[in-house]
Amino acid sequence: MRAPRTASRVGAVLLALCAAPAGAQPVPLPRATPESVGMSSAALDRATVRLQTHADRGDIAGVVAAVMREGQLVYHVALGVRDVTTGDAMPPDALFRLYSMTRPVTSTAILLLHDEGRLDVRDPVVKWLPDFASQRVLVNAAARPTDSLPVPPTRARTGDITLAQLLTHTSGIGSRDAPLYRAHEVHRYDKSLADVVQDVAALPLFEDPGTRFRYGMHAEVLGRVIEVVTGQPVDAFLRERLFTPLGMRDAVFRVDARRATRLATVHRKDAEGRLQPHAMESIDVTGERRLASAGVGLVASTEDMLRFGQLFLDDGRVGERRLLSAEAVRMARENAVPDALRPLPGGGYWAGSGWTLGGFAVALDPARYSHPVRRGEFWWDGSAGTRFWIDPVERLVIVVQAQVSPAGGGGFREAFRAAVEEALVVRRSR
Repeated sequence: MRAPRTASRVGAVLLALCAAPAGAQPVPLPRATPESVGMSSAALDRATVRLQTHADRGDIAGVVAAVMREGQLVYHVALGVRDVTTGDAMPPDALFRLYSMTRPVTSTAILLLHDEGRLDVRDPVVKWLPDFASQRVLVNAAARPTDSLPVPPTRARTGDITLAQLLTHTSGIGSRDAPLYRAHEVHRYDKSLADVVQDVAALPLFEDPGTRFRYGMHAEVLGRVIEVVTGQPVDAFLRERLFTPLGMRDAVFRVDARRATRLATVHRKDAEGRLQPHAMESIDVTGERRLASAGVGLVASTEDMLRFGQLFLDDGRVGERRLLSAEAVRMARENAVPDALRPLPGGGYWAGSGWTLGGFAVALDPARYSHPVRRGEFWWDGSAGTRFWIDPVERLVIVVQAQVSPAGGGGFREAFRAAVEEALVVRRSR
């Protein structure tokens, strides 16, 4: 992992001056025909047919999908219904619970602060969050808590967690679904982010920092670091420094009444195989939630995610304004997991992936994927059926979003990515 050069960081201290005014309307995304950027309209029509087939057979209730190439929006469709109970059509500006697609947003905010010299990704987390100083490690990472032993046996920790390890899921922190965390109710929407992270620090690590890739609650900790470094709530910082400059006008942690009619309902199949509304959380995103969950809490539109993805193809610029340094963009795009910790555990695409300091999976061995990707393509998804890919070779940003649990939805996301690949007429990768 390389840190940015001093010159790029010094210039970045002026980035705050580049933000759009708080009340400004975002510039509309530039649009073009598929053929003008080397794609086929007919093939993209077939992509629509594939998505519609998934909706017709009940894999998903509805979907919004979009494609940008060379910074031009060439495809944007909304199909099916927003909610099977009301039968409302899925609007093109529908809002989706991103869940884990929140992580790259929070990671990007850390890179922005790194650019400005307000923190360094090599910093130990204890520099900002002293509660982690006394954290221990489980003797057996697979041990489960019991009523008589709510915290399994632990040992002293070797090494301190760094911000880079939080960014690459190599810190030893576990998933919010880990039995240990569930037993201690670590991730709850009626708690503050400070409380959640304090509880993470009070429980042991699953292994020593820097010894294993373990997908987990790292972005929650990073969100709290942002709060401590900036003195702002994480939601306010993201809105001011990322969402407003990028024009991500619907990226929020809580959906207000004005936006609620555009919020897609999460669905799950009942015993008869029919989709029904399904509550993912005890407090919904329209409720009063204390927790701005920096790992899984964001809601956004498909256009919002196009704008976010395009940032990394435009070398950190938004129009003529620079938001991230070129070096920070490189950090967001390149694998930062040490060779000794790869292949990532889990098999399948995990074994063919690395992880970046920007919070993305990055394809290192495309043959391990079940759908077309290129080496160096970076992406991530969410546990309610969202996904986006950023392809720096073919200059593509691809977003497909539904709301279904489990997230697979009959493979609609993979089928869409394959259909977009088929629509490429002029390829830079040949």
